[in-house]
Amino acid sequence: MSGKQNYINHVALVLDASSSMSHLRGKVVEVADQQIAYLARRSRELDQETRVTVYVFADKVECVIYDKDVLRMPSLKQLYRVGGMTALLAAALKSQAELAQTAQLYGDHSFLTFVLTDGQENASHRCPDAPVRDQRQLVEAVAKMIETQDDNWTLAVLVPDQMGKREAMACGFPKDNIAIWDATSTQGLEEAGQVIQAATEKFMVGRAKGIRGSRAVFSTGAEVVNKDAIKAAGLTPVKPSAYELIPVARDAAIRDWVVESGHTYRTGCAFYQLSKSEKIQARKQIAVLEKKTDRVYTGPEARALLGLPDVEVRVKPDHNDDFTIFVQSTSVNRKLVPNTRLLLMK
Repeated sequence: MSGKQNYINHVALVLDASSSMSHLRGKVVEVADQQIAYLARRSRELDQETRVTVYVFADKVECVIYDKDVLRMPSLKQLYRVGGMTALLAAALKSQAELAQTAQLYGDHSFLTFVLTDGQENASHRCPDAPVRDQRQLVEAVAKMIETQDDNWTLAVLVPDQMGKREAMACGFPKDNIAIWDATSTQGLEEAGQVIQAATEKFMVGRAKGIRGSRAVFSTGAEVVNKDAIKAAGLTPVKPSAYELIPVARDAAIRDWVVESGHTYRTGCAFYQLSKSEKIQARKQIAVLEKKTDRVYTGPEARALLGLPDVEVRVKPDHNDDFTIFVQSTSVNRKLVPNTRLLLMK
C-alpha cells in the first residue's frame, strides 16, 4: 500500500440517560447534535474520516448509533430517552468492548470516547450488560481495561463533582481525562459541550501530527504544553524586541497598569496570565511563555496547541513548571492578579 494512510477517527458519546437527566433532556440532544456538526466540519477541513457511535445508559446500556459516518448522522432527538438508574461502569465496559470489535484495516485508526454522567454509579451490579455482578470486580474490570488499552484509545469522562472525580480515578481513568461539569443547569451542560469540543479539537489536530491517543485530553498542563509539543505545533518564538513582560505588583485594571508602567495602552496589546478558570472567546489570541528563557510563542498555532476551538470555551490553568499561558485582553478593566506578569506586545 503506497501513499499516506487515511486518518480514521472513531468518536463515541456515552450519555447518561438516568431519570435525574430528565430536566436536561432537550439540552443533551442539542449539545450532542452540535458536537456531531462540529466533528463533521473539522473532518472535512482536516481531511480526516470520522465515524460516530452513541450509547445511552440507565438501568441498561444501549447502543443507538454504531460507527456511522459523521457526515450522515441523524439528530439524537428520537434516540435519547431518559429513565432509570446509573449503570456507569457497565456503560464504560460495554462501549469499549464493542468498539474494540471495529475493523482497523487500511488506515490509521484512533478511538476517542466521552462518557457524560450527572451522578454516581448505582446500577451496574444488576445491569444485564455488565460482565460481572460484584461492584468491586466491576471497578477492577474498568481499571484493567483502561490500563491495557492500546495507545490509539482515549477514554474520557465528565462527572458532576469532586466525589465523581475520585470515583473515576479509583476506576483507573487518568486524572487529566476527567472533567467536572455543573449538572444542575442547561448552562452547565452547554459548558460541558464546549469542554468536549475543545478536547476533540486537540485530539484531531494532534492526529494530523501523528499523535494516536491521549491521557490528558482536558489538560493545559505539562502533558500538553511542553517543548516537544511546541515544536510539533510549528510555533516560532516572537522577537524579544516585540514584547515586554511587566510584573504585576498589586490589584489593578489592565489599562491602568500598562499606563502606570510607562506604556501606551492599545486594545488587544496586553495579555494577562491565566491564573484561574476563564472563558476564552474565539477571537482571543493566546501566548505561551517559556519560564526559563522568557521566550514567547503566539499565533493561531498557540490556540491549536491548547485545543481551543473557534467558539467561546472555558479553560483552566493546570500545573506546568516550564510554561505559562497568557490570554489577550480586549477589556480596559480586566483585573490583574498580584504576583503574576503582564505580557505587553509592542
